[in-house]
Amino acid sequence: MTHKLSIAPENVPQTGARTLTFVDGRSVVLFNIEGVVHAIDNSCPHNGASLANGRLDGHILQCPAHGLRFDVVTGCVVGAKGMCLTKLVIE
Repeated sequence: MTHKLSIAPENVPQTGARTLTFVDGRSVVLFNIEGVVHAIDNSCPHNGASLANGRLDGHILQCPAHGLRFDVVTGCVVGAKGMCLTKLVIE
Protein backbone atom coordinates (compact mmCIF):
# COMPACT_ATOMS: atom_id res chain seq x y z
CA MET A 1 0.00 0.00 0.00
CA THR A 2 1.30 3.49 -0.87
CA HIS A 3 0.57 6.70 1.02
CA LYS A 4 1.53 10.28 0.14
CA LEU A 5 3.17 12.68 2.58
CA SER A 6 5.01 15.96 2.66
CA ILE A 7 8.53 16.07 4.09
CA ALA A 8 10.24 19.27 5.20
CA PRO A 9 13.45 19.79 3.18
CA GLU A 10 15.56 19.80 6.35
CA ASN A 11 14.39 16.25 7.12
CA VAL A 12 15.60 14.81 3.81
CA PRO A 13 18.81 12.82 4.44
CA GLN A 14 21.98 13.27 2.45
CA THR A 15 22.98 10.60 -0.07
CA GLY A 16 23.81 7.36 1.72
CA ALA A 17 22.11 8.41 4.95
CA ARG A 18 18.79 7.77 6.66
CA THR A 19 16.53 9.86 8.87
CA LEU A 20 13.82 8.88 11.32
CA THR A 21 11.07 11.48 11.37
CA PHE A 22 7.43 11.84 12.35
CA VAL A 23 4.91 13.02 9.76
CA ASP A 24 1.20 13.39 10.50
CA GLY A 25 1.56 11.10 13.52
CA ARG A 26 3.46 8.42 11.59
CA SER A 27 6.95 7.18 12.40
CA VAL A 28 8.72 7.27 9.02
CA VAL A 29 12.23 6.29 7.92
CA LEU A 30 13.71 8.13 4.95
CA PHE A 31 16.58 6.54 3.02
CA ASN A 32 18.61 8.44 0.44
CA ILE A 33 19.95 5.72 -1.86
CA GLU A 34 22.07 7.03 -4.72
CA GLY A 35 20.27 10.38 -4.61
CA VAL A 36 16.74 8.93 -4.57
CA VAL A 37 14.77 9.33 -1.35
CA HIS A 38 12.66 6.33 -0.29
CA ALA A 39 10.20 6.58 2.58
CA ILE A 40 8.74 3.68 4.57
CA ASP A 41 6.72 3.25 7.74
CA ASN A 42 9.05 2.49 10.63
CA SER A 43 7.36 -0.82 11.26
CA CYS A 44 8.22 -4.28 10.01
CA PRO A 45 5.10 -5.91 8.51
CA HIS A 46 6.07 -9.21 10.17
CA ASN A 47 5.82 -8.17 13.81
CA GLY A 48 5.89 -4.35 14.01
CA ALA A 49 9.58 -4.01 14.94
CA SER A 50 11.28 -0.68 14.29
CA LEU A 51 13.26 -0.64 11.04
CA ALA A 52 15.09 2.64 11.66
CA ASN A 53 18.29 0.91 12.83
CA GLY A 54 18.16 -2.02 10.45
CA ARG A 55 21.33 -2.93 8.54
CA LEU A 56 21.28 -1.39 5.06
CA ASP A 57 23.39 -3.01 2.34
CA GLY A 58 22.87 -1.07 -0.89
CA HIS A 59 19.09 -0.99 -1.09
CA ILE A 60 18.48 -4.10 1.04
CA LEU A 61 17.28 -3.38 4.58
CA GLN A 62 17.46 -6.10 7.22
CA CYS A 63 14.94 -6.01 10.07
CA PRO A 64 16.95 -5.91 13.32
CA ALA A 65 14.39 -8.03 15.17
CA HIS A 66 14.01 -11.11 12.97
CA GLY A 67 16.42 -10.70 10.07
CA LEU A 68 13.87 -10.36 7.26
CA ARG A 69 15.45 -8.58 4.30
CA PHE A 70 13.46 -6.00 2.35
CA ASP A 71 14.28 -4.27 -0.92
CA VAL A 72 13.71 -0.61 -0.03
CA VAL A 73 13.13 0.24 -3.71
CA THR A 74 10.32 -2.29 -4.27
CA GLY A 75 9.27 -2.56 -0.62
CA CYS A 76 9.03 -6.35 -0.75
CA VAL A 77 10.87 -9.16 1.00
CA VAL A 78 13.88 -10.27 -1.03
CA GLY A 79 12.92 -13.38 -3.00
CA ALA A 80 9.20 -13.20 -2.14
CA LYS A 81 6.42 -10.83 -2.99
CA GLY A 82 3.96 -11.76 -0.25
CA MET A 83 5.20 -9.43 2.50
CA CYS A 84 5.93 -5.80 1.76
CA LEU A 85 6.75 -2.60 3.62
CA THR A 86 4.39 0.34 3.58
CA LYS A 87 6.07 2.66 1.07
CA LEU A 88 5.29 6.35 1.21
CA VAL A 89 5.38 8.79 -1.71
CA ILE A 90 7.00 12.13 -0.95
CA GLU A 91 5.23 15.12 -2.42
